[in-house]
Amino acid sequence: MPCLFCKIINKEMPAEIVYEDEKFSVIKDIKPVAPIHFLIMPKKHLVSVNQLTASDKELIGELFLAAKKVAQDAGVSASGYRLIFNIGEKAGQSIDHLHLHLLGGKTLPWP
Repeated sequence: MPCLFCKIINKEMPAEIVYEDEKFSVIKDIKPVAPIHFLIMPKKHLVSVNQLTASDKELIGELFLAAKKVAQDAGVSASGYRLIFNIGEKAGQSIDHLHLHLLGGKTLPWP
């Protein structure tokens, strides 16, 4: 059974998509912790950073470039933003599909 993010990527479930290209979908988080809280997901299903291999180097580089573009488009590039990977259940990963959180729009405290 496909994961929740795969269903969103395949347009089988609704989500507020803020950016999409051939390799990534970016959606608004449904439980934002900042005024800007996006999830940047590769369309390729990967469970987490722990599943990455050397063949994923280009994809991960492009993931960060997508994050940069989305931050610029959202107007938080100059003021600052945070990028976060949660890897595994104890770190807060609730969906088994690699995704990068982009947070911005306010001063973010250090955990």
